[in-house]
Formats: sequence, structure tokens, C-alpha cells
Amino acid sequence: MAKKQFQAESKRLLDMMVNSIYSQREIFLRELLSNASDAIDKIYYKALTDESLTFNQEDYYIKVIPNKEKRTLTIIDTGIGMTQEELENNLGIIAKSGSLAFKRENEVKDGHEIIGQFGVGFYSAFMVADKVTVISKSLHSDQAYKWESEGSEGYTIEPATKELVGTEIILSLKENTDEDKFDEFLDEYRLKAIIKKYSDFIRYPIKMDVTVSRPKEGKEDEFESVQEEQVINSMVPIWRKNKNELTEEDYEKFYNEKHYGFDKPLTYSHISVDGTIRYNAILFIPENIPFDYYSKEHEKGLELYSSGVLIMNKCAELLPDYFSFVKGMVDSEDLSLNISREILQHDRQLQLIAKNIKKKIKSELLNLLKNDREKYEKFYQAFGRQLKYGVYSDYGSNKDMLQDLLMFYSSKEKKLVTLDEYISRMPEDQKYIYYATGETNERIEKLPQTELVADKGFEILYFTEDIDEFAIKMLMTYKEKEFKSVSSSDLGLDNEDTNNDNKEESAENKELFTAMKEILADKVQDVKASKRLKSHPVCFSSAGDISIEMEKVLNSIPDSQNVKADKVLEINTNHSVFQSLKTALATDKDKLALYTNLLYNQALLIEGLPINDPVDFTNDICKIMV
Repeated sequence: MAKKQFQAESKRLLDMMVNSIYSQREIFLRELLSNASDAIDKIYYKALTDESLTFNQEDYYIKVIPNKEKRTLTIIDTGIGMTQEELENNLGIIAKSGSLAFKRENEVKDGHEIIGQFGVGFYSAFMVADKVTVISKSLHSDQAYKWESEGSEGYTIEPATKELVGTEIILSLKENTDEDKFDEFLDEYRLKAIIKKYSDFIRYPIKMDVTVSRPKEGKEDEFESVQEEQVINSMVPIWRKNKNELTEEDYEKFYNEKHYGFDKPLTYSHISVDGTIRYNAILFIPENIPFDYYSKEHEKGLELYSSGVLIMNKCAELLPDYFSFVKGMVDSEDLSLNISREILQHDRQLQLIAKNIKKKIKSELLNLLKNDREKYEKFYQAFGRQLKYGVYSDYGSNKDMLQDLLMFYSSKEKKLVTLDEYISRMPEDQKYIYYATGETNERIEKLPQTELVADKGFEILYFTEDIDEFAIKMLMTYKEKEFKSVSSSDLGLDNEDTNNDNKEESAENKELFTAMKEILADKVQDVKASKRLKSHPVCFSSAGDISIEMEKVLNSIPDSQNVKADKVLEINTNHSVFQSLKTALATDKDKLALYTNLLYNQALLIEGLPINDPVDFTNDICKIMV
């Protein structure tokens, strides 16, 4: 029998596909099972228009048969089969798809989307097999035919014997090498895992004989291993079931089965869209943060299916970074897939799905915030940091999407509050949203800078995470109200009488503050009388865009540029320490330097900043004790 040659282009494509197109060898089984499912679908479509055909779905199946002795893997389907001409056209010309031609001829539109539209998936078999044999009997022919090939050198077609309509593909596996163990594709546990991973939701049963243990007949305490035919795949995915038929336990079971996390989901959303683009999705918000969430190893993304066949484990394009904590899946029949069905073209369909999913996630979070505050706060404790990063990143382009989801600890409520809740309680005479930064809520409460704002009865938001102030600087305003740090040099609280008093006071004490500034040199930008201090003698305020807290964060980064905030040393002129400073100015300049350095270092300690020279500081304390 003469061997027929692949076209020259087909030879090159076959070599490229085996070595380049598919990233993992196990993909071959997904491709062959998808083709088998397509073959059964074709009978279903024919029955829709051919009254002589009846389609009973229970009669159709796919079977996987490993044979360790012969080192063959066989995939059998009860689909439409192929004639000699179809074997020639579909398998003899690589990248000519019989499924695509069938789809065009029959104008398939009813939701049973045919998967294989490129005509290359079949040839992925050559990644694991050095010989592929196809025996097929068409629904439209009494004669079966055998197609056989050992790769790019060509193929043969000859008549064969086959009783039932359908196709049988026999893979003669390659010999094992040091790098590749092809025998793994004969192991029933490995095969079951691949089927469950990629083809669990193919709509027809995928059968396989598996080893089970059962009691020996008449001997209940003795067991024997026997082969039992089992259906490996689930067939009907949860996302295609009626939501009204599903319980919370069903979704939690799916969450656990898909290994989305070791916890329980806080909440979930089941989406079915049948519009410009059709897709189903189930989205989960986890209860706990994954251990590797802020590491390079963490991969964001949703599982992506096309007509129930897994295409990608992690489709990053479906989630923005700020919602990267979301787990789940998307299944669509409308996606534009590339030749290997592994990577999506960056097209409008994908962008539309991603846009809709982003809106849905925000909607679910707002719903949780409104209707189950305890659950939302639990979510926010785990993932609020990521939302703040989202506000800060991309030059604030996502702030409108995220600002209503933010929460901060309130000085008045003594709990987490939203920005909207803060705004709703603001007195009419309050111009700004005030905030204070520090390592903990307890430390912030003791900050001298909070005294004046608190005395006015204004609420203060506590920022305890390093990203907080950066995010707020990017946000700038919320509902037309600006954010203002309690450490800002201008709090916007002064009235005319206070200004006049301060002018007189500044003139009176100008000599003292000038002398103190000369002592501190470039350590501070200025020394001045404080308008905010009540009981404390000293504090820092910030004069520039970089706050003291931002200085600490930026300088904690490797290879930092030693960023410095523009610090202003503020002195409480109503404190007894101030009188000591005035006396020292008049009588003892050395003592003034001692007091100035002590107050400066005290302000550093209050802010949690390191003292430049701890030895000098302790010596200065000793000097005032003697």
C-alpha cells in the first residue's frame, strides 16, 4: 500500500506543533477528547434536520483504554465517524478542520458549540506517540477505513473492519527517555487526573476501566482488586445548572473540589450572561488571604473554559490586579482562541467579559458591605491592603472604582468606617477629612498633633498601613472634600483672632525660634509656635508633599534615596518648657542648645523616627539631671 505524503507546509506545521505550539504534553488528551465530543455533537446536529435520525444522548459516550503491555492508549467515540474522503481531507491536510467545515455548512447556533475549529488538535497526539492509528466508520457509509501515520513522513489509508459507527484512535506511545516518561499516560490515576482537569465538563460520559477493591465473594474480611468501568467526568458543570436548584453547600463543595483555597468562601456570585457575548461564571471571595499572596509565586486569574473544556488554569486578563484575590471560573462559547487553545487572542470578547466581571465584583462587595458588615470587615482585614494598592497604582486611574470600598479606623466610632460614613457625619463648618498616621491605633491616639482637631470635635481617620497615605494622596478628594493630615503645617482651623494673636506672638518670639533653627541647622525647615498643641510641649509638622510617615516608608525600601520630609518643629508656647527656653536664650546659650536638641529628639521619638545619635541624647538627659 502506497504511503501518501503530507504537503510540505503540513510537514513544517506538524514539526512546529509537536515542538512549539503546546506547552504541556498532557494537552494531547484534552484535544482528542474534545474532538470525540465534537464527533458526537455532529450526530446531534444532523438529527435536528434529518427526520430519519434520532438522538438519544444516553447512547453516546467516549472511552479511554490504556494497555500497559502493548504500550498503547486508545480513545473510542460513538460519534459520526469519517469516510475515506474525510480521513483524507481532515487528517491528511494539517490545519484543515472538519469541525469548522461542519459548523459552516450546518450554521450551528443553538449553544452546542463545536470546539475543534483549527484542525491541529489531533496532531498533538504525536507529542506522545510515534505511531497513530485511526479506525473510523462513518454514519453515512457501511465501509470502515484505517488511517495510520508515524509522523511527518506521511500516512496510509486502507479499508478496515469496524462494527459500530464512530472512531477509534490508537496511540503507540514513544519510548521513555531520561527526560520524558511516556508511560505516565498509561497510568489510570494520571489519566483520571488529566480528564478531570481538562475535560470534566464535556457533556458526554468519558468512561474508563479502573481498579477497585471489593470483598471476595463469601469472605467479607478479604478483598480483591477488580476492573470496573466508571464514568470519570462530571458532564454537567455547576455553572450550567439552574441557580434555584443549587445550595450554598453546592458552591462550597465546588470551591473545595477546584482547590481554590483551604478555607470557605466568604461569598460567591453565579453569573449567566446571554447577550452580546455569552458566558457563565462563578466568582468566589475567599475568607483568608493565601500564604503566598504578596509573593512572586502568587498567580492571579480565573479558570477559563470554552464550551466546558479547560483552556487556561489562570487567565490573568480576566481580573484587574486590585481584585486579584477573587477565585473562580469563566466559561464561554464566544471566545477567539489561538491555534493551541491555550492562549487567548487579546480581543473584544475577552475585554467585555473582564469589564463585566470587574463591575460584578464591586457590586458584590458593596452588597456585602451594606448587608453583612461583619463579613465585609473580615474580607477587608484580609484584602483591604490590595484595594489601597489599586487606588495608588496606575496613577490613580482606578480610584473611582475603589474609593467606596475603602475603610479606616475612626477616632470617634472606634471601629472601621467608610469614607461615605465619615462624610455623612461631618459638621457644616468642617472643611477637610482629617487623618493621622502611625504604627498602631493606640500610638496614633497619643499623638500630640491630634489634640486641636479632636478638641474641635472633628473625627480623625487612623492610617496604620504603609500604603494608606500614598493611596489617599492619589485619591486627593472624596465627594469634593480634601484630605488633610493632622500633621500638616496648615490645618485650616484658624479664625481671625487666633491669627492676630499668633502674629504678635511670632514677633515677640522671633529671636528665640531663629536661634533654635540655627542650632538644628538643616535638620528642620523651620521652628515656630504651635497652633495645635494643648498639653504636649513639642511636635513635628510637615511642610511639603512628603509627610514624615511617607519618609519612613520610602526609606525602608532597599536602595532608597534617603528621602526627607520638610519637618517643622512646633513649640507649645503655653507649656512650662517654653518659659525655660526663653530664660535660656537670655542667660545661657549652651543650655538653649541642650534644650533644643532634647526637644528635637523628643519629636523624633514621638514620630517613631530614629535618633541620630542615641549616646548624645542620653548624655543630654544626664546633663539636665545634675
